[in-house]
Amino acid sequence: MRARVLGGALLGMALLAASCGGDDGGGGGSSQATLDSGVESGVKAALDGATGGSTTTVLPAPTSMDQWEALWKSQRDEIVKKIKENKFGKSADGKAVTGPDGFTMDLSRCGSGWSDTEGLTDTEIKLGETGASSGTLADSINYYRAINAMLEYWGDKGAFKDSNGKTRKVTVLNRDDGYDPARTIPLVDELIDSTKVFAMWTLGTPNAMKVYDKLNQRCIPHPWVISGHPAWNDPVNHPWSTGLALTYNTEATMWGAFIEQRLAEFGGKAKVAALVMNNDFGKVYDATFKAYIAQNNLQDKIEYFTETIEPSAATVTNEMTTLASKDPDVFIMMLAGTPCVQSVVAAAENGLKESAKYLIDDSPCGNNATMGKSKVGGDGTASEGWWLANGGAKDMTDPLQANDPFVKFMADLLRSKGIDPASSGNLNSGTFFGWPMVQALIIAGELDGGLTRSNFILAQRSMTMTHPFVLPGISLSMSGNKDPFPIEAGVFQQYDSAKQAFVVKTDIVNLEGKSKPCAWDQSSSTCR
Repeated sequence: MRARVLGGALLGMALLAASCGGDDGGGGGSSQATLDSGVESGVKAALDGATGGSTTTVLPAPTSMDQWEALWKSQRDEIVKKIKENKFGKSADGKAVTGPDGFTMDLSRCGSGWSDTEGLTDTEIKLGETGASSGTLADSINYYRAINAMLEYWGDKGAFKDSNGKTRKVTVLNRDDGYDPARTIPLVDELIDSTKVFAMWTLGTPNAMKVYDKLNQRCIPHPWVISGHPAWNDPVNHPWSTGLALTYNTEATMWGAFIEQRLAEFGGKAKVAALVMNNDFGKVYDATFKAYIAQNNLQDKIEYFTETIEPSAATVTNEMTTLASKDPDVFIMMLAGTPCVQSVVAAAENGLKESAKYLIDDSPCGNNATMGKSKVGGDGTASEGWWLANGGAKDMTDPLQANDPFVKFMADLLRSKGIDPASSGNLNSGTFFGWPMVQALIIAGELDGGLTRSNFILAQRSMTMTHPFVLPGISLSMSGNKDPFPIEAGVFQQYDSAKQAFVVKTDIVNLEGKSKPCAWDQSSSTCR
């Protein structure tokens, strides 16, 4: 489905920025640092029907994979050309790297044993991965199943050939941390110290938070962190880490504006309930939504209450029953993994679905494979009407997108490897994260010196391309210190159980350039 783009503001499956707060109780304080004013004003402008900036033109999308490949090549060529013309890259003495819009990396701080080509041979790129393949978030392994299928496909095509004439394939070393941050730390240590991988991919906000300081201090690429936390968008203090998904605090700002705009439907006052995962991930949502209420003087208009669950919780029944008993006008899901489906089913069983005017899904749970009939059971109507602020990601199981050439290509690729594309919504998310990884490796290889760790980061920080797995009109764009947010746009969708799909309900809105980089302060849980 194609949607028109507004030049003002909005959201998504995974992405954007600002500051946020949180506390150990799953709540979080609010402060003037909690909301990104640029994002907030852009969101409001879009929902009010104003452009808030220049309108983005939606160009015709490629209609075949050959056309996609030709477009990507031309865009990669332009990126490489700009890098070379501006003489970005490693200095002659090898001590520093420069990039667009003031981006720099001091390689002299990497340590005496650091190597720019560690994890590389003439034929191999060693990539470390940590994430859950056990526990309540075990389905997260499907992120990597899709990512690794793409890396293998383009590796087999000889795509990872660099300017030194070396053609490589990616060897993936995946480790199960069970979504337990304490397990992530030694697994990452093993991969970077013993296995000596080229780059380290992590999944999950609390997990990545435990290792991203170390990875940056050690000058080890930490690409496209699989999380929408704003901390990964800090090119000055953490240049080796990059985010991709619409940040959770931008998503929460979207919810706030959405509800504020509809207060008249509730007589000017609304009761909002949320089920919050009690960790760094859930706290960003919760704290940002609280800040939205406080900073927009809505304390007398929005009554907000929450229940929290631990990531390891076996069920959400008690918490959902408690929330339903308060008879909220709006319910918001701030969850990931197994609790997603459990909450949808519980809302249908305890009467919350019928009593609440609006039910809002969050981006980690927002896909057809989670909301579809095969997951929620019965006639599938338990998912009917749920809203989603989607960062533009497509869905391989959405019948409305079945004829999209890249969607079809990716579904067929997974089937060729014995993976059912409808088996997990995280296969969609993996496709979303995997494609820019492929492109960054190709671009880095075409730079002077070929594929190196520093060239790989430079490629990411310079990337402006058309992502094939997001809705038309949404681009992927990064530019050094000025713009560390790859995707800054999205759309509101609503689930149609008859169509078994999320249907676009608003224009796509564009927040490009409105988000401030986030220097995350772990002691206060805010962006500085």
